[in-house]
Amino acid sequence: MSQSHIKVLYITGWCRNGSTILGNVLNEVEGFFHTGELSFLWKNAYGHGSNTFCGCGEALTRCRVWSRVLEEEAPSGSAPEVHAREVVRRQTRAVRTRHTWSILREGTRSRDVREYAATLSRTYRAIAKATGSHTLVDTSKLPSEAALLPHVEGVTPYFLYLVRDPRATTHSWTKTKQYVVPMSALSSTRYWVGFNLASEAVIRRHPERSFYLRYEDFIADPASKVGALLEHVGARDAVNPVRGRTVHLGKNHTVTGNPDRFRSGPTLLRPEDEAWREELPTRARALTQALSWPLMARYGYLQPRLTRPHAPVRSDTAGRGEREEVHGSGTDR
Repeated sequence: MSQSHIKVLYITGWCRNGSTILGNVLNEVEGFFHTGELSFLWKNAYGHGSNTFCGCGEALTRCRVWSRVLEEEAPSGSAPEVHAREVVRRQTRAVRTRHTWSILREGTRSRDVREYAATLSRTYRAIAKATGSHTLVDTSKLPSEAALLPHVEGVTPYFLYLVRDPRATTHSWTKTKQYVVPMSALSSTRYWVGFNLASEAVIRRHPERSFYLRYEDFIADPASKVGALLEHVGARDAVNPVRGRTVHLGKNHTVTGNPDRFRSGPTLLRPEDEAWREELPTRARALTQALSWPLMARYGYLQPRLTRPHAPVRSDTAGRGEREEVHGSGTDR
């Protein structure tokens, strides 16, 4: 594999949009590697993030992949912990969502942005070297980082703009799940609008490398959508890991994401994930729609439903004879 030509499929959009399960599905494609939310690597590795564990179950600093990446990425002579703190400070100063437009306009004019682009270049190359992968799937979802990717040396960027109904996102944020803490409807929807506007700016700048996908369309026909994504990144001949609605997930090495990332084995992708229709309080639903209706209309979320809801899907886990609710409609953070 040529280290000078690493493909990066960067998923952008607001959290809880199903990027973790989609990334883990793509992780099963030969030559692909799902990084998880890579932007949290430096914060989480040294105990300052919401969780410090890799998807393999090891601490990031002890995982065979990330321990090597962290060592190789750090500049010569720099202590890993000190370097990690500087990377996080640089992210805060220059690579937040509000910086998306300035990065699109000015590129790497800012020293902080330039230094962070160099950090990403070293990191992507170290990951490709450690895993033998030619295509990395980064589910960090930061539009500012997506805007920066064309300036990252040694990387060929592709963008997946993944959108989910904001009412479902608000409902998801009401749940506590391991290291994931709840968020109010107001905060969730403000972030949803901001991240999606910034993501739109990125894909308008790079339409030839961008793929727009609604989460609801992904779970309605997962095999077809994964096939289209493989074609988008020039991997048309790769074996699609989805058979019907089932994918066999192996162990992964995700930095962070939906806590479902720790699961593996046969996984059924549910055709619908609409518990919010029954469970989201009226006030939260009204607030979400009031703040986001222009974008909801643009993405087709204000149109009447055309199909009746499916009954909850359950499946037997192959090989164990246990009956458990299937997962596959994962949400993030």
